[in-house]
Amino acid sequence: MHIHLLGTGAGGGFPQWNCNCNNCKRLRRGEIKSSPRTQSSITVSADGVNWVLFNASPDIRAQLEAFPPMQPARAVRDTGICAIVLADAQIDHTTGLIILREHNKPWDIYCTASVHEDLTTGYPLFNVLSHFRGVNWHEVKTDQSPFTIPEADGLRFTAVPLKSEAPPFSPHRHNTVPGDNVGFRIEDLNTGKNLFYAPGLGMVEDHVVNYMENADCILVDGTVWTNNEMSNEGISDKLASEMGHLDQSSENGIMNMLKPLKKPRKILIHINNTNPILDEESPERAILDKAGIEVSYDGMDIQL
Repeated sequence: MHIHLLGTGAGGGFPQWNCNCNNCKRLRRGEIKSSPRTQSSITVSADGVNWVLFNASPDIRAQLEAFPPMQPARAVRDTGICAIVLADAQIDHTTGLIILREHNKPWDIYCTASVHEDLTTGYPLFNVLSHFRGVNWHEVKTDQSPFTIPEADGLRFTAVPLKSEAPPFSPHRHNTVPGDNVGFRIEDLNTGKNLFYAPGLGMVEDHVVNYMENADCILVDGTVWTNNEMSNEGISDKLASEMGHLDQSSENGIMNMLKPLKKPRKILIHINNTNPILDEESPERAILDKAGIEVSYDGMDIQL
């Protein structure tokens, strides 16, 4: 299985256009050992030809241009994307659908019923796309039953319900329902290897631990180092937990959840611009390195 990380930042990317936090300011000045990040999105393929896009970020055009397999040029209008899978309805995971409106046929989009509801009501992107080529919606069930995508031969997918938070425009905000946020187990039927992908995660439940323990690679929410990180920077009074993200450094944080796992390669994705782990020379980054946890970057390739 080929896995390419198109974007690894949280909403706004890094540096964020209007942000002068410690990280963003130093990156612009060249005072930090780090690299820019666009907003979170990955693409996966079993054959290196047909790719499933997971989430369509606002940075999608630049991300596709930076990865040649996305434009195989077999016709006047062409793409390597055979289908799109959405983990949630968040702006930073769906706005790229507008950029992709010029596709030559309706997009096959896989998402849960609650995400479909948000994208036809509070944030009606699917309605807007109906005025172009439209959308073929395929419902993703939350009962953890596997499904396949016809053009993605050799891959099998399982949606894993997660405790996180619905978008601000959702009727489920602060009262989430199954399907507002899901992770995905992605299996390569040829190699038997699997990836667990969860860019938004507010709580590690028992069933999530099970998927992590049995994964060959984990790509998991790395938004913040501390729960009060945003307030410490003077940006927001909201805690990360209130936004549906589990911090890395607390006793019940994602780092302590990942450290005991022996089998999988462990990688953080969806990293907020305020997170000190973006500084490759920071003490926080050294702690992750010692724990055997990697920090993703745009353009990262993983083979399973």
